[in-house]
Amino acid sequence: MASAVRDRIEASIRRDDLIAPGGEVRCLVSGGPDSTCLWHVLRELGYRVSAVHVNHGLRGEESAKDARHCGELLGADVIEAPPAGTEAELRELRYRLTEGRGLRATGHTASDQVETILYRLVSSGSAKGIKVRREDGVVRPLLGVWRDETEAYCREHALEVRRDSSNVDTKRGLIRHEILPRLRQLHPGADGNLIALADARPRLPRALERSLAELISSTEGTKSVDLGDRIRAVREYDELRLEGRVTFGPWLLESARPGLSVRTRRPGDRLAGRSKKVQDLFVDAKVPRLERDEWPLVTYGDDIVLVPGIAEAPGWEGTVRAWKDTER
Repeated sequence: MASAVRDRIEASIRRDDLIAPGGEVRCLVSGGPDSTCLWHVLRELGYRVSAVHVNHGLRGEESAKDARHCGELLGADVIEAPPAGTEAELRELRYRLTEGRGLRATGHTASDQVETILYRLVSSGSAKGIKVRREDGVVRPLLGVWRDETEAYCREHALEVRRDSSNVDTKRGLIRHEILPRLRQLHPGADGNLIALADARPRLPRALERSLAELISSTEGTKSVDLGDRIRAVREYDELRLEGRVTFGPWLLESARPGLSVRTRRPGDRLAGRSKKVQDLFVDAKVPRLERDEWPLVTYGDDIVLVPGIAEAPGWEGTVRAWKDTER
């Protein structure tokens, strides 16, 4: 369990380029399981980790114990800070007081993401979620991990954590302890569906997305799936390709020949069986310079077999049909 959580956090850091390999990062810690998990995982991954705790003193002796815990167990610098009126004001004050301390990371999880999206939906009609990176450089490496996973990680590593008794009385506490459990009764996939609202990227139809996910995760050496509209996806070990009709910019490409791929040009490209460079083919065909980097090249393995509308490699004549939108 713990190693799987660590691996997912490492993958998120690399995918979103959050922390340079072996880089220095300062964790904003509260003493709770989320920030404690973050602090421990980043150390395990070989980053140069330090910690800082901002003590607002809102809960008297309990707050003082949190500060001592973070200082003694996590080696955190403790900043004494004034209280603030709202959760948002407290959060922004913590960010402001820790500015100038290098790259900072917080322990926001997927569970926090769900709560934030739900609150913003009802308060402003927006499905905007927590950013993986703030404009001031604060990063959130745990957004792909759930709260129960950070708690399990801390138990597995025998990491002592603190609990904020005031959380229940906040707006976030109301969402966490009353509203979300009701939504899960309505539908067990409520959390995942709420997170999906914050993903602004264009998404595939869900059935198609599931088919591709199953194809990619299959352990079979070779597997294919019909995607509809005469397109088939084929995975052979570590390579995934599309066969059939493919749209590439303004071009529509279609072939019954398996094993074909489409890409744009690279320095030194030559058509298979021809000595002339693809660059020279573009010049001879009077292709505008601005269009050349977006022009599709059909390949078979390492060989370029077609420059659509311009040239075909010997032996590949008529294998691929290619035409532009304006020609359809």
